[in-house]
Amino acid sequence: MRDTLHAIIVDDEPLARRGLKMRLEQISGVDVVGECSNGREALNSVAELEPDLVFLDIQMPGMSGFDVIAKLQQDDMPLIVFVTAYDEYAVKAFDVHAVDYLLKPIEAERLEEAVERARSHKALDGAVTDKQRLLELIISITGKSETSVTQLLKDHTGVTSYPEKIAIKDGGETTLVQTADIDWVDAAGDYMCIHANDETHVMRITMKELEDQLDPANFQRVHRSTIVNLDRVNKVCSHMNGEFHLLLNSGASIKMSRSYKEKVKHFF
Repeated sequence: MRDTLHAIIVDDEPLARRGLKMRLEQISGVDVVGECSNGREALNSVAELEPDLVFLDIQMPGMSGFDVIAKLQQDDMPLIVFVTAYDEYAVKAFDVHAVDYLLKPIEAERLEEAVERARSHKALDGAVTDKQRLLELIISITGKSETSVTQLLKDHTGVTSYPEKIAIKDGGETTLVQTADIDWVDAAGDYMCIHANDETHVMRITMKELEDQLDPANFQRVHRSTIVNLDRVNKVCSHMNGEFHLLLNSGASIKMSRSYKEKVKHFF
């Protein structure tokens, strides 16, 4: 049973959106979860719906498809298939790591090919979670905490320990923040807002680069653009709409995305 790709369609032409949706409905394993008529709607929908795949028009009034890409968090964006009537942007499209580039009018065979290509990319990305699945399996078998298992793996493999401090440059000054003092981190474009000791430090770094500096035994992604220090979580609250929020010791309330709920549930 193949995993379903959740997709949104972004195009300023209603007929184009309708036609593409009808074609996608004929392809098994694709669920169109949203439609957007402009770039601003697209950014909101990506943040809210967390799609696997976005069919993105390039030429739209106000904000082009490339403008949309520039405003997404680059290391954790959905898969992008550009859909356009012009072939002149193809090279630039692949420069921003688009999965495919479809010319209007779209041929059914090319659309299916783009979907399969996206599915292959998703499967490849999913391979990086194998280590996490193995870790969870060891936890379930041994009954040990993730902290204990992670330390055992480090001792066995000789993995270098994570830094105790993060260096944050601001002009000519550098502030050293203890990682243990970090409550949570959220993304703002290519910048990370690091919340620690009732202060917010802004750091120019991608989410993935910062995540690599933080010990996963304590810091976990709970949303596409949010990392939380699990030691700071005081309570997990569920809402009637199916969403979860983490209440931190500092009083902050952090939204937990559905796609990350299974990953962190064994911590609580």
